Amino acid sequence: MAEQTLAKLSEELEFFLKGFRDKNGVYKYRDRIGQMKALNQKSLLVDHNDIAEFSPIMEGKLREEPDDFLHAFGDALYSTLKLEHPDYAEKIHDDIRIRIGNFPGQRTLRDVDAELIGKLVSVSGMVVRASEVKPMVDSLAFRCPEGHIQYVEQKDLEIKKTTHCNDCQNEAEIDLVKSKFNDFQIVRMQELPEDLPPGQLPHYSDIMLTHDLVDNARPGDRIILTGIVRIEQDYENIKIKIRLFRLRLQGNNIEFLGGRIGDKDVRTTERLAITTEDEIQIKRMASGQDAYEKLIVSVGPHVYGHDIIKEAILLQIIGAPGRELEDGTKIRGDINVFLVGDPGTAKSELLKYAARVAPRGLYTSGRGSTAAGLTAAVIRDKSGMLMLEAGAVVLGDQGLVCIDEFDKMKPEDRSALHEVMEQQTCSVAKGGIVATLNARTSILAAANPLLGKYDPFRNITENVNLPIPLLTRFDLVFAIRDEPKKEADSQIARHILGMHRRGTYAVTPILDIDMLGKYLAYSKRVDPVLSQEAEDKIFDYYLQMRNVESEDMITVTPRQLEALVRLATARARLLLKDEVDVSDAERAVYLVSNMLHTVGVDVKTGKVDLGVMHGMPQSERSKMEMFYDAFSMLAGPDKNPVEGKQLIDDLVKTNKFTEEEVKSLITRANRNGTIYEVKSGFYKRA
Repeated sequence: MAEQTLAKLSEELEFFLKGFRDKNGVYKYRDRIGQMKALNQKSLLVDHNDIAEFSPIMEGKLREEPDDFLHAFGDALYSTLKLEHPDYAEKIHDDIRIRIGNFPGQRTLRDVDAELIGKLVSVSGMVVRASEVKPMVDSLAFRCPEGHIQYVEQKDLEIKKTTHCNDCQNEAEIDLVKSKFNDFQIVRMQELPEDLPPGQLPHYSDIMLTHDLVDNARPGDRIILTGIVRIEQDYENIKIKIRLFRLRLQGNNIEFLGGRIGDKDVRTTERLAITTEDEIQIKRMASGQDAYEKLIVSVGPHVYGHDIIKEAILLQIIGAPGRELEDGTKIRGDINVFLVGDPGTAKSELLKYAARVAPRGLYTSGRGSTAAGLTAAVIRDKSGMLMLEAGAVVLGDQGLVCIDEFDKMKPEDRSALHEVMEQQTCSVAKGGIVATLNARTSILAAANPLLGKYDPFRNITENVNLPIPLLTRFDLVFAIRDEPKKEADSQIARHILGMHRRGTYAVTPILDIDMLGKYLAYSKRVDPVLSQEAEDKIFDYYLQMRNVESEDMITVTPRQLEALVRLATARARLLLKDEVDVSDAERAVYLVSNMLHTVGVDVKTGKVDLGVMHGMPQSERSKMEMFYDAFSMLAGPDKNPVEGKQLIDDLVKTNKFTEEEVKSLITRANRNGTIYEVKSGFYKRA
């Protein structure tokens, strides 16, 4: 009776595949089935809405009895394909699959429970681990000495064996060549950070992927998984006979959430639904007067002041579109920002707000972050399979990663970010797994100064305990100083006290956090081009900074030039422009100039010199050169020991050094290992 029902269902589904037309009257699935052989496809993607429109009863069966329904659907597809390509249909008969797309009623992983066992569900989440792809046996072949072959279908974890041949009763042995295998992979899916209730641990579930679904989703991808809820006993529990089981999802189809770039032939669903009314409001806002200032004011309304930092965060969330050249070279579009400043200046608040408002934001603190936790790790699962687990920057791909307490991180963990911040990738070569994961993310980092408070009489590198190559990868660096000023202090105090008294913002922001999030998500779709006028403006500024003949030459690098382009493009995107104009270029120049005139000033000369961010300003470098020249002259060709007192006297006579400065240089050179003390007061070059 059940076989008759399935046969009837299969006939109805065959009629659906052959006869269903879309709104334009085109035979939707008949055309796709006709192309399957040419595209070498073994599965067909069917829209759930089409099934519901064709027959609500069939849609109910799909939801409640997906195994029988999909089996019948596979038979219907085989019959339909056989009419057009009989040879190809026969060849892929065992591998034919139906994939269900647009399945409604998205759930979170914590909503999947025992009531849903055996039913079809749609779950949104993030892939955090992916195992290696292994062959799994579907049907095991047994051969006897007479040459008879019989197949035993395998469904459970343990292999079902047959010992005797059904025809001749001789002992049969496994024949692996005749057995049927398919690709198998386990991926771990975790709740999206934005779905996580406060104070809860994220739920996760292991997903079984087979056939053409393997290697489709990689760690860091945000996906909607349509699959059947399965139940299985833990391998350990089988042996010790405990009646505990665990839920596992068997994947039927994978679709990608928001902004996944790739040539996947699937829908891309924005996590943030932007309605037509929202779009009209966003466009009206962008075209209004003072739109840019209103957007800046809407960022972090609970934090008083810091307008230039709020502007930088806004531009960072938007970023510039990443470019890819013909030879595969990628040009970074993401903007990295570094905040260093006194305690209690709301750095952490700005970071947390940025992670909340960004369309895809993650917040992490430096003390609790390791290199593997930030980038990627290779771990061995309980089953013995090696799995690649994604870290914060991979999970934040195409988004914003905020790292607080950046100075508290261990140096070896922090060095993992070098590749991420410039190449936008994260390479792993561990345990036989060699992979390069995408990490197209903006980094917003905050740190406290080395001495507790920012010392204006020391250069940035002396204030922050960071390696210089990492510091130069930040497009914008801001020093936040807590200076007592009566008027500003009274305004900050009134702002904070007013918030505590009223329990709300002192000044209501023009755009609330939800609308600002939608605005930013919408503006990330814009791709403006650089106008000739904006290009000339940036070009002139760069050459002015690189003027070698000038005494005030600033050693800006092409990194600052690229930063100018990224900032100008981000501003044009924020205002929904098709072209980057002069006003955008001027604002980018202003932001970079502001950085140079705060953290890029050599405190000894008072001149702007980006060398301070590269470890040593020009004034210091020239003094070091003179120091080593004088040392070499006193040592002579035989490299004799140099008396410290004589070296001090010679350099003081030049009127370019004080005695204290020379003593400091000797101490530093001795500490660096470039000179060493042979006996008290005498030194030699290393």
